[in-house]
Amino acid sequence: MYSDIENVNILTALMVAHGIRHVVVCPGSRNAPLVHNFTVCPDLNCYPVTDERSAGFYALGLCQAHPCSPVAVCVTSGTALLNLFPAVAEAFYQHLPLVVISADRPQAWIEQLDGQTLQQPNVFGKFASRSVDLPEIPKDDSGIDHEWLRTQRWYCNRLVNEALSMFGASRLSYRPVHINIPISEPLFSFNTKELPQERVTHYQESATMVDEQLVRQLAERIRKARRPMIVIGQYPHLTIADATIGRTFEAHGPVLYEALAGPLGGKQFDEVLYHHHDDESYRPDFLLYGGDTIVSKRLRKFLREGDKEVWEISEDGDIHDTFQGVDRVIHGNLRMILQQLAALLGDTPSEHLSDDYLKGWQQAMKRQRILCDQYQPSFSQMYVVKLFEEFFLSSQESDNGHSVVHYANSSVIRLANIYARHQVYCNRGVNGIEGSLSTAAGFSLGTTEKVFVVIGDLSFFYDSNALWNESLKGNLRILLLNNGGGGIFHQLPVAEKSPEAIPSVAGYHHATAKGLCESYNIIYYSAHDEKELKQTMQQFFSQKTDRPVLLEVFTDKDVEARMVKEYYTM
Repeated sequence: MYSDIENVNILTALMVAHGIRHVVVCPGSRNAPLVHNFTVCPDLNCYPVTDERSAGFYALGLCQAHPCSPVAVCVTSGTALLNLFPAVAEAFYQHLPLVVISADRPQAWIEQLDGQTLQQPNVFGKFASRSVDLPEIPKDDSGIDHEWLRTQRWYCNRLVNEALSMFGASRLSYRPVHINIPISEPLFSFNTKELPQERVTHYQESATMVDEQLVRQLAERIRKARRPMIVIGQYPHLTIADATIGRTFEAHGPVLYEALAGPLGGKQFDEVLYHHHDDESYRPDFLLYGGDTIVSKRLRKFLREGDKEVWEISEDGDIHDTFQGVDRVIHGNLRMILQQLAALLGDTPSEHLSDDYLKGWQQAMKRQRILCDQYQPSFSQMYVVKLFEEFFLSSQESDNGHSVVHYANSSVIRLANIYARHQVYCNRGVNGIEGSLSTAAGFSLGTTEKVFVVIGDLSFFYDSNALWNESLKGNLRILLLNNGGGGIFHQLPVAEKSPEAIPSVAGYHHATAKGLCESYNIIYYSAHDEKELKQTMQQFFSQKTDRPVLLEVFTDKDVEARMVKEYYTM
């Protein structure tokens, strides 16, 4: 019988799944549930050692005796953990797969003068290649939000997988990892008959950037799936030639990406999911994910639900379980792997592929693209971005296609994903508004081509010091969308649930950029309606000057929200 504490059982199950067979255990009460599990689990060999400093080196010796096999050492809370530091440092420099497991008191009692408590997470600093602090999971789930509970279990599984996958068979080097596990009383309840069946994340790495055998396994897995899907997050390294190769994948399943990754612009998948998010026939059974962040919250929510196998291509070597189900991570260059994968797959669909699934996605995205092109929004930010993109594509022909476009965060990047038919830049690392203008301005200093930035008012005024720079040139063009505040908040529940809070939440203001432009010697235009906008947009693109140009367009935030709703409900 195992412990009744769920995070303890999740950890035990994944230790076995990741090949840990040897555990050095030290005395203590807080770690008693862990020691009990390790002792009764038939797949684990336990070695009791009383002195923690000595125990750490016992585990180190077991690592040396079993090369490439991770060995765990488990201690109770408090200074017991600090006694492992010399062994952890030695394992770090010997590149040994040492797993430190520390029981901890509940977070609420840390720094409250309670017994055997100190700050345990990240205590080893740079000497641990991964340090995770597991969540506590309530045993009695009555009256608890089940979505929250499901997320906590997934989070616990993910953290353990992240730590233990550092010792995958394909890893080129090892470093110690630290798993800290808060445990609340009762500590000595052991009534669970079996360990849980936990999802295991496998990590793949090779000395070369592209391992042909791994890519062949990936191609075979795509061919065997009935409903495969490829999703590419923000990735500025794809070219028009890569987009042509990408058509190969579309014979095998839907390929979804936004303007942040698509040389030819994004797909209209967010609109498709607005209409079909509850339709199970659109759900993949195999998902390949590469690149960085995805803007679409609908896609993230859609792909976090349902049963599927998930592979990730990770360029930085980290595990990003964006869709709550990653099974295998391949460390390698995304562009090279996609090219090699396309050559292996060819353009002949697999016999296993569901024709209804593929056609459903293709027809839905084609329909949404047609509706997008046909829809004529009233004067609003949506209208402005649509007109800007039309001017931009036209200007690319005369400029030999060398201009680039930056979009700021929040509403405007979502509009870019609707209308941009080219790749765009955006600070989607952590999605902040504070540096969008400075990023585009810096880009303009490093090129002679035109650099356009489409930006909302809050982002612009927050980062207006970006214009305080005498080095700026006439290749920087700023399209400022000013609706007097954060318009996106009018599309969120806060507008309905707490109208009193909207002015503060949305940052209402009456500022304009005219005075700033005069101060910083920026050429200034403004537009308040369609007629003015079309006239000034032409000047915005064509004017020859050695100073930046700014076009400020004034719109109504209430019209903005209505246009977005009207567009999605077509």
